[in-house]
Amino acid sequence: MRRIARGALIVLRLLPFVWAFLRDRKRFIVVGSPKLRAKEHHQRRAGRLVAVIAALGPTFIKLAQLFSARADLVPEPYLTAMGSLQDQVPPIPVDDVRAVVEKELERPVPEVFEEFHDEPMAAASLGQVHRARYQGQDVAVKVLRPGVEEMVALDLDLSFRILFWLNILFPNHHVRGITNVVREFSVRVREEMDFRKESENIERFRKTFQKDPRVRAPLVLEPVSTRRVLVMEYLRGTKLNALEDRFASGELDFEEIMERLIGLYLRMMMLDGFLHADPHPGNLLVAEDGSIVVLDWGMALEVPRWTRDSILSVALSVEREDLDGVINGMYRLGMVSPEVARGDIREAATEIMRILERARTTHRERVQEIIQEVWDTFYTWPLLLPQELVYFFRAAVLLEGVAFRYDPDFNGLFLIRRVIARHRSDIMKETAREPMAMARDVMSEAVASLRSIRDLIGRVEREELRVRVHPRDAQSQERFLHLQARRLLLSIFATATALISAILFIAIRNVWLLAAGLLVALVMFLLTLLIPTHLLENPLRHARGIRRPAR
Repeated sequence: MRRIARGALIVLRLLPFVWAFLRDRKRFIVVGSPKLRAKEHHQRRAGRLVAVIAALGPTFIKLAQLFSARADLVPEPYLTAMGSLQDQVPPIPVDDVRAVVEKELERPVPEVFEEFHDEPMAAASLGQVHRARYQGQDVAVKVLRPGVEEMVALDLDLSFRILFWLNILFPNHHVRGITNVVREFSVRVREEMDFRKESENIERFRKTFQKDPRVRAPLVLEPVSTRRVLVMEYLRGTKLNALEDRFASGELDFEEIMERLIGLYLRMMMLDGFLHADPHPGNLLVAEDGSIVVLDWGMALEVPRWTRDSILSVALSVEREDLDGVINGMYRLGMVSPEVARGDIREAATEIMRILERARTTHRERVQEIIQEVWDTFYTWPLLLPQELVYFFRAAVLLEGVAFRYDPDFNGLFLIRRVIARHRSDIMKETAREPMAMARDVMSEAVASLRSIRDLIGRVEREELRVRVHPRDAQSQERFLHLQARRLLLSIFATATALISAILFIAIRNVWLLAAGLLVALVMFLLTLLIPTHLLENPLRHARGIRRPAR
């Protein structure tokens, strides 16, 4: 009964928004041109959507936080509205918090902690953090929200059922992308609700950076940490977006801090293969000694070596202006669905290369603008951005946004290039394959090429060579012929209607009949001119409002 009631609530709350989004794409859901909406209309709808999501509880709040980083799937102003949920989660009563702590530690709270503050330091969608004192040491106690595990499991089950039907009724790369995000979330949220996994992530990060005193993470106190309670040392520091006074006094060097933060995320992404996946100002502090403190390790991504190698391969292909190399890398990274033909994706790859080339040569454009254009391309074409790059881009945009608070003339691209140049040799060394493996790959490709050439020559000699037309070109010609056939038929019907009306007028002298017939003929003639030419466009391309003009 609870499942039915919860499912009905979710459908009733979200169905109006799904209906509205479908009408935004096609006026009559399955046919018609997009329904144009004013910017203010989308802003009002985004506000209502966020209110509904907040009312639906922790699962949907957490999903909204994930989608707030997916500009390749969700357009503005919905991204900004969903991002506001980061800091707008109501706290749970302290009595419930104490009950969870006592159940997990099997002792009353006063027997474990000398002090336990009732006022929470932070309230998130899955957990809540309180200050406390343990064995004379200041600590932060993170407690899982009671009942959240059962609620998340139920909501995910219902969400997958809804997405199943959406994929059947409206198959497109946006629905597939949303499904992939929810599927990935279903795996990661279980790990995030197990604080033992977060403890492992913190320990791994501390070991990786144990020789670097400029980067820190809190020490976990294992004796009083369980699956639902995590006790960590309390590290003092200033949030990343509240450093004005320390920069103004000269205590901290602005450019040095930004360079260290960019270097930190670049190292995690491309060298260590272990990425902090929840970057926002509340989780990045600067301690009194200037060291960077990274908090909240519930979400961390493993970046496999082959992924790092593929990302580097795409970057090098862009630098060489090797379009085929870029497309190969996109397929290896899973950006392109396997059923999408290679020829259909060349224009999207060309557009991405053009954006990245401008990022490589420009001196004035912001990182956020470059990344937004990349996201727009992924939204427009049937492409999916790998989650590793999603969080890396999100960190880059966050850091640049914070930097602009302090320095309106901040050049993020210049600083990123400088950091990459400094780590270039380490990145190449870490992601490069073994020489013997590379040699085997080159030999295999050479042998395959020689066999293809020999086969081609043999076909020419036997007069068996055939020229095949790419399916995209055949579909384009087929759409063109269908369009011309419709125009021809409408012209014939219009001419016949006009002739029949004239003959009937001569026979019965009815002016109204003649006028009606000629009006119908005129309408059909006009339709032959107004049949939309967008029917000839690539059917894989999707609209995202007004396209950004090429530069």
